[in-house]
Amino acid sequence: YYKNKNFMNKQLTQIRIKLDKIDLKILKLIKSRQLLVNQVIKTKKSKNKIIDKKRIRQILIKIKKNSKRIGVNTLVAEKIWKQMINAFIAYEYKYFKKYRK
Repeated sequence: YYKNKNFMNKQLTQIRIKLDKIDLKILKLIKSRQLLVNQVIKTKKSKNKIIDKKRIRQILIKIKKNSKRIGVNTLVAEKIWKQMINAFIAYEYKYFKKYRK
């Protein structure tokens, strides 16, 4: 039992190291997305243009379709994207003046 427990802990540690590497890749992609959002802010004339419901629907439809196609759980993908969209909407409101200069 004790040897098996050590093996499981080592295995779990190795899996967590891989997860940490993936998290870093995701963060780098979020940074790239943030830089693009900064460019989007520059194109918007006023804060009331920040929320584009049509664009949000398009994104979520595309995410659902692509997640199905590549085998990602669609509920997980949709929840992540909704949260990310909301986070970037808040980001746009907060930094609107800064990037409109």
